[in-house]
Amino acid sequence: MLKNNKMEFWFVVGSQDLYGEEALAQVKHDSKIIADELNESANLPYKIVFKSLATSADEIKNIMKEVNYRDEVAGVVTWMHTFSPAKMWIAGTKLLQKPLLHLATQFNENIPWKTIDMDYMNLHQSAHGDREYGFINSRLKKNNKIIVGYWKDKAIQKEISDWMKVAAGCIASEIIKVARFGDNMRNVAVTEGDKIEAQIKFGWTVDYFGIGDLVAEMNKVSENDIDKVYKEFKELYILDPGENDPAFYEKQVKEQIKIEIALRNFLDKGNYNAFTTNFEDLYGMKQLPGLAVQRLNAEGYGFAGEGDWKTAALDRLLKVMTNNSKTGFMEDYTYELSSGNEKILGAHMLEVDPTFASDKPKVVVKPLGIGDREDPARLIFNGETGKGVAVSMLDLGTHYRVIINELTAVKPDDDMPNLPVAKMVWKPEPNFLDGVKAWIHAGGGHHTVVSLDLTVEQIYDWSRMVGLEAIIIDKDTKLRDIIIQTTK
Repeated sequence: MLKNNKMEFWFVVGSQDLYGEEALAQVKHDSKIIADELNESANLPYKIVFKSLATSADEIKNIMKEVNYRDEVAGVVTWMHTFSPAKMWIAGTKLLQKPLLHLATQFNENIPWKTIDMDYMNLHQSAHGDREYGFINSRLKKNNKIIVGYWKDKAIQKEISDWMKVAAGCIASEIIKVARFGDNMRNVAVTEGDKIEAQIKFGWTVDYFGIGDLVAEMNKVSENDIDKVYKEFKELYILDPGENDPAFYEKQVKEQIKIEIALRNFLDKGNYNAFTTNFEDLYGMKQLPGLAVQRLNAEGYGFAGEGDWKTAALDRLLKVMTNNSKTGFMEDYTYELSSGNEKILGAHMLEVDPTFASDKPKVVVKPLGIGDREDPARLIFNGETGKGVAVSMLDLGTHYRVIINELTAVKPDDDMPNLPVAKMVWKPEPNFLDGVKAWIHAGGGHHTVVSLDLTVEQIYDWSRMVGLEAIIIDKDTKLRDIIIQTTK
């Protein structure tokens, strides 16, 4: 289901007419080489299109106007090959409504010490131009990204790639639509929020539906369609009836398949790409959606439990950035507090995202001590390991805030044979005690989106693109700084 729209980034190069036609022809030649080689060898997720050698204010303004209304253009990469007087950029930059990357590089890696002359200096004034261009972006308070280094360097190319993924997610944010089945969980504070402000700031549409709307869609699902999906399960998963009667097991699993098919049909009819459920709103349902949600997670739909539409939308956004890799809804559940080995066990009642799975998921049917419904089927597995982030979105009444905690997902200390849910274990930065304290001081919720394919820098880049307050908790965090920052 996750379909990243075909996007491209326009490469706009700054110069001026004073250099003369011969020099400008060389600048254009160099610029096309950079665009072509980046597309061929830099492993970028989206294409760079050399758009223009910009030497006048009108030209720049018209380019930025076109960027704004061309849906396939996700952002602009600028390079000051030579000195480009920044007054020319004011009108266009003010109009630009999409992400902007200032690539501070130069065509040649090395100074030709033995042969350098004034002709060379005039043709390669990136250092000069970068500072002029940087001044005007600072003056205009433009939240642009700046990448500095030689364009052929693999580390620099990785930075460009990472930024592109975030910019594409920022554009895709405008078409995130969340279907809420039921309201927020009663009496829970952190999952509430201003939906109008979220639509203004992030582009998210959030619509309410009664659970009866889903039940009505479930009544349309045929047994033949359910049987087809059940047959596929034998290849995809380990079917484990456990102590259940085989007929009962199959019946419960097929009920989740029925929910899955109905959910997908409902969401697709309304162009929804994220959704929430709530175990307090289950009238007409035999089971709390579990395996059904996980299967849709695996396809790229955003999700959060308990009516938490902010986290569902955030989940979809980060899935777009990562192309649905190792990213999903998560909840801090319980702590390991042994000194020097502290860590967090994350899970949820049923709906842990299979994109995290490190082993072949197992389909089990177990009782669920909440929701007052039949035993639901769910996928259980252990989560992947590695560096990543936990991200939380909260509405503080006066403004939104995103909290970004760097983490390392690790293997659990032992098997958990009696815990019938998928799970992940991680250690937060800068350490467990300060990490958890900082999270709580910042108002972070129990729901997060965890990604092992995104970095703190990428989430921070997104926060700047949309003008969102960000609290970063990483290896450099000092707890007192978090307290000061969050209590101003």
